Amino acid sequence: MKAKIAILICAVPLLFIRSVMHDPEPPTSLELGKRLFFDPILSGNRSISCGSCHKESLAFADSVQVSQGVNGRMGTRNTPSAMNMRFQESFFWDGRATTLEQQVLMPIENPVEMDLPVDSAIARLNRDAFYRQSFLRIFKELPSKSNLARALSDFERSLETGDSPFDDWRVNDNEDAVSASAKRGFKLFNTKAKCIQCHFGPDFKNVEFRNIGLFDGKMHADSGRSAISHQASDLGKFKIGSLRNIAITAPYMHNGMFKTLKEVINYYNDPEAIVPNAVNRDTILTGSLQLTEAEKLDIENFLIALTDRRFLK
Repeated sequence: MKAKIAILICAVPLLFIRSVMHDPEPPTSLELGKRLFFDPILSGNRSISCGSCHKESLAFADSVQVSQGVNGRMGTRNTPSAMNMRFQESFFWDGRATTLEQQVLMPIENPVEMDLPVDSAIARLNRDAFYRQSFLRIFKELPSKSNLARALSDFERSLETGDSPFDDWRVNDNEDAVSASAKRGFKLFNTKAKCIQCHFGPDFKNVEFRNIGLFDGKMHADSGRSAISHQASDLGKFKIGSLRNIAITAPYMHNGMFKTLKEVINYYNDPEAIVPNAVNRDTILTGSLQLTEAEKLDIENFLIALTDRRFLK
């Protein structure tokens, strides 16, 4: 009898054992999306996941200039944070996706990133007992392109942050939440430094695309938004991202050319000194702001104060 029991146990599919013993089904679309976000099942060779490049500990960004996709293929742009997406109107540096549902599927198919046709990804999910059961339970249907996009986008929409020392100061009136330097930096951000012209609102972002002077057609040759819009006026323009958690998402800019916040602030203080032959540079960025070293440090401390408490060590 013991031998028969052993044979029966061995005959149970491993996927079934996994789903029953180790992986209780996610009860919501959001939790299913989180599991998919970190599962390499969505990459061609099952080696990476969305979370491989969007690291949770780094505010869902990466720590390298460009991230590495399947088979060691290198990306061409810096990995932006996947947080605070709820109120965005376009996605990717060049705005090629207009909804989060469009955005979440594109890296899966991108041959440099995850290199898996979405139809093949759907077929994999349907062959996986855990995912097949989970999609049926949550969406009342088998895995499909639309409900895969729904699950992933629901998870990304949940990645909002608003519990930084800055919020404690400005929202909760806790004067001790940030330093005097950070308070001075906030004032400079809104006045002399002119940062507020592009970064404003709760997430310190903008829905516009701007050319901040990093396109010169030679060393810096990424044409940005114009490759999508086919408009010469968009040459070198990129999406203006949120500044929340910016202190932990280095390196910076679409090409990851600046390693520290100090380098970013130095650039904006006098962009023409760093990229002198920029094409189509925004008129906001002309001449020097003439920030002192003390003022630069104040602005940096303000930006650090935008780090959500979940990331503070």
